[in-house]
Amino acid sequence: MANLFFILLLVSFASLVAGLVKPSLFTRIKLPTRKLVGLVFGGIMFVSLIGIGATAPSKPETELKNEQPQTTVTAAPTTKAAPLNQQDTNEQADLFLVTRVIDGDTIEIEGGQRIRYIGIDTPETVDPRKPVQCFGVEASNKNKELVLNKKVRLEKDVSEADKYGRLLRYVYIGNTFVNLELVQQGYAYASSYPPDIKYQNQFTSAQSEAREQNKGLWGGCPVVTQTTTPIATPTFTPQQTQPPSSCDIKGNIASDGEKIYHVIGCASYNVTKIDEARGEQWFCTEQEAVTAGWRKAYNCP
Repeated sequence: MANLFFILLLVSFASLVAGLVKPSLFTRIKLPTRKLVGLVFGGIMFVSLIGIGATAPSKPETELKNEQPQTTVTAAPTTKAAPLNQQDTNEQADLFLVTRVIDGDTIEIEGGQRIRYIGIDTPETVDPRKPVQCFGVEASNKNKELVLNKKVRLEKDVSEADKYGRLLRYVYIGNTFVNLELVQQGYAYASSYPPDIKYQNQFTSAQSEAREQNKGLWGGCPVVTQTTTPIATPTFTPQQTQPPSSCDIKGNIASDGEKIYHVIGCASYNVTKIDEARGEQWFCTEQEAVTAGWRKAYNCP
């Protein structure tokens, strides 16, 4: 139906134009004039327009939806929190608070676990069977200065713990390698035992430099410690047991079970007591001591 009105609109428009140009073409109209032609065909055009509008098929709803202007919603940029560096996270998780310093080479961390420093040995201060050794207090104080009430990072070598249940670890605070620092400053001897020898060369080198520069115990402790009765020469003075004949090498057992022998001239020789009831013994030669499982004291010349 809309098509019919559309055709009628075209015809009426053409007729209107023709009538306005030459009204005489429409002789059937009485007294054809341009005004009359305009009214007739203009009215027909008007009716045709109304008819087209009324009869035009409505567009499907889907088409109307498609013709609706599309609005593009741009999501506002969000600021995503930057993830923590994984390595930093791991390092934080591996830090332990030092709650107590036992001596120069042993500490206690939160939870009560004791840590024995690998690769070094400091003068004795807490063994009730022995007098405090030269520079032992200084070594203990230095260790406190470095780690007490601070968080440290622990590094394992091969062994997990010693026979006393103390964890064997290399200790770090920030960028400071505590084990090495104590040796470098002359507060500890280099003392590595297989299989835990990862940094043995560093410790040995640091000890040589500290000794050459007379740092710490290397400058503060005499080669031979004086007893209460001064002696002119470093000769053996029996403490608890008498050595058999000329066997004057002392095979001592430290508080941590470590077997250390001392020869005449070692810094701790005169103050070291031999208690054979504890398994300590005298040796005639250094080779005999080494074969039996002892090692030489690091404060020997």
